[in-house]
Amino acid sequence: MPLVNTVDMFKKAYAGGYAVGAFNVNNMEIVQGITEACQELKAPVILQVSAGARKYANHTFLTKLVEAAVIECPDIPIALHLDHGSSFELCKDCIDGGFTSVMFDGSSKPYEENVEEARRVAEYAHKYNVTVEAELGKLAGVEDDVKVEDDKAQFTDPDEVQDFVKRTGVDSLAIAIGTSHGAYKFKPGQNPKLRLDILQEVADRLPGFPIVLHGASSVIPEFVEQINKFGGQMPDAIGIPEEMLREAAKMAVCKINVDSDLRLAMTASIRKYMAENPSHFDPRQYLAPARTAIKDMVAHKITTVLGCAGKA
Repeated sequence: MPLVNTVDMFKKAYAGGYAVGAFNVNNMEIVQGITEACQELKAPVILQVSAGARKYANHTFLTKLVEAAVIECPDIPIALHLDHGSSFELCKDCIDGGFTSVMFDGSSKPYEENVEEARRVAEYAHKYNVTVEAELGKLAGVEDDVKVEDDKAQFTDPDEVQDFVKRTGVDSLAIAIGTSHGAYKFKPGQNPKLRLDILQEVADRLPGFPIVLHGASSVIPEFVEQINKFGGQMPDAIGIPEEMLREAAKMAVCKINVDSDLRLAMTASIRKYMAENPSHFDPRQYLAPARTAIKDMVAHKITTVLGCAGKA
């Protein structure tokens, strides 16, 4: 099947009490590992590209890799999504360049400016059957060009969501309920917690409307331990407990973003391989097991967190 937008994915996810995984892609091995896992488990998937990924790998290379994945994995729906589009111009460029879904992130802007820009993006995107995600609230942490200090993070205000969705016409909404970007989501001794009460209030105000969680990597401890064992320095890397994410997926959350766990799985595998095989220099030798590590991690997310196996 061709690339799809997220409309049907989210309708089924909301009704079925599961979420679709949105995995960030940067190169061939990551695309392959993600889509191979989804194809085997018959799971829908969103492959998302950040502005930083476009700078690194080039828009054309990334879209062609995703188009190849569509050919290789014909049994599952795949959406190509822009993650954290900071402007109308960037969103338009991706829509014109073949993306089937875009996110406009105006969470750092004043409310009225966020509304106006999101409305403008949605108006343009819908002409081309492209779905639009927007964000209310600010997530702490660092991911590519997105940097928000802890003291500037803020939970989504449920009193704003109905007005925002009505005036913008967006198709899904990313909210801040305690997730955070990057691998250092919490300080040592902090108790990670999602504000499921805010999620429920948002769901009550927007019945049937798909909600998105950013910054939802669990920073899987075994990867951190392996990185540190083989020369890495990642003390105090802490993520979101997977059982909390599963609860959110049973509620109104239809899309859960995963980036840091992909990076950790790949880096842990490469560090281990290079330490155990110091004479090897062919990139295929260490990228092949790294691709497998990505695949296994995605399969784990599908079965443990997302609950979307067999939903393609």
